[in-house]
Amino acid sequence: MKRWLAIGGVAVLVLGAVGFLVLRWIIDYGFSAHDEPTKVEALVARRVRRWAVPADLRQIRNPVALTPEVLVEARAHFADHCATCHGNDGKGQTQIGERLYPRAPDMTLDSTQSLSDGELFSIIENGIRLTGMPGWGEGTAESGYGSWTLVHLIRRLPQLTAEEIEDMKRLDPMIPAELHARPDEEALLGAEDSHHESPGGHEPAGHQH
Repeated sequence: MKRWLAIGGVAVLVLGAVGFLVLRWIIDYGFSAHDEPTKVEALVARRVRRWAVPADLRQIRNPVALTPEVLVEARAHFADHCATCHGNDGKGQTQIGERLYPRAPDMTLDSTQSLSDGELFSIIENGIRLTGMPGWGEGTAESGYGSWTLVHLIRRLPQLTAEEIEDMKRLDPMIPAELHARPDEEALLGAEDSHHESPGGHEPAGHQH
């Protein structure tokens, strides 16, 4: 008994020393999203992603029938809402996706493709805490038609063609940096303002909203 108490005491001291060193390191260097997540963090993040799914959603199969029209709709939805972080190809290699912590995942890989329909749906609808993934819906199987179409698209990501990805890029929302990169943007906006305003800065006579 005394031997086990001694071993337990040593273990507590070791854990305390490790905890102190980790705390000291955090105080000295802080946390940065630039750091690459450790293997332990990546493992924990994947487990938490699964644990975050409500039990009643895990085994639900996609109730939306897969049709070419559904995939067209889903590609447009994904390009507009998801591609900023995930990329149109779902690999997460975007300016934002590569700077999140944890990084936006490569959804073409088995770590995402092995998730059930219900798990994918829940992640889209409810988001994942302590990550950059927001919740887009109400979290019920009946309320999320758009999320179910995205589940179909996620399954399709590994087989997307170059033409499909190009079509999606045309629907990507522009970020401010892209707008400023267009040299004609200010001239265009200035021309529109002058068209709608009189030289004195007022709307032309007779113009009504």
